[in-house]
Amino acid sequence: MNAQSGVGAAVLRVLQTASPAAKVMAARHAERQWRLGRLTHDFGETMPDMPARPERPVLMRPRDMPRRGTGTSVPRRIALIHALAHIEFVAIDLAFDMIGRFGSQFPRAFTDDWMRVGAEEAMHFVLLDRRLRAMDCFYGALPAHDGLWDSAKNTAHDVSARLAIVPMVLEARGLDVTPETVERFKRQGDDLTARVLNRIYQDEINHVFFGTKWFEFDCKIRDLAPHDHWRALVKNHFKGGLKAPFNDSARRTAGLTREYYYGIE
Repeated sequence: MNAQSGVGAAVLRVLQTASPAAKVMAARHAERQWRLGRLTHDFGETMPDMPARPERPVLMRPRDMPRRGTGTSVPRRIALIHALAHIEFVAIDLAFDMIGRFGSQFPRAFTDDWMRVGAEEAMHFVLLDRRLRAMDCFYGALPAHDGLWDSAKNTAHDVSARLAIVPMVLEARGLDVTPETVERFKRQGDDLTARVLNRIYQDEINHVFFGTKWFEFDCKIRDLAPHDHWRALVKNHFKGGLKAPFNDSARRTAGLTREYYYGIE
């Protein structure tokens, strides 16, 4: 990739890469090239409706996924780690699609933030895949649900909708549930996975912060009231409503205050 390459081309390369290992490498390479100033702030490429996917895991509708159960056996722990790895794998594409689809509408700092997110999601995937391999498993060995990209497809037309739903709803939900998941792994004696999940949790606070930051930036440009606009977008683009309990402390640290989400469950 030469010094004149645009960031849009680097992002597209990530999205068009199917192999998990190769996608991680492409994500890391794009972030590094951007950080070193080797990519121009140019967006001439059209982002795909669906990123490239590996042959495995087999993708199923969420309602068709087998139940993991709530026991403490190793197979159930493997199933949970596999599901989390899949979330992080898709999150790589969500971050880079954010850049490629909407980056031209924002200052360079927008791309700075989402490049960091994309590289961190790649690192999260690697950490979880390593845990699977330590348990004689691997990413792709189990089915995964294909509903995660629906949020991207449903918000491809509007950056405020994308920011409202992906970081400010979906990733914020991770802040709500991850502390208990960490404690569950600790109770099962799996301190290594607990430490991985805690690392991911700390990074996700920043990801939600970036979502809230740029959502409010966009609202200011469009002269919209952030809380009211967010609630309207959630009502239109997120089925099922928001579910308590909420991790108010982590959400507040991420700039996602109670005025956004209380009273709309």
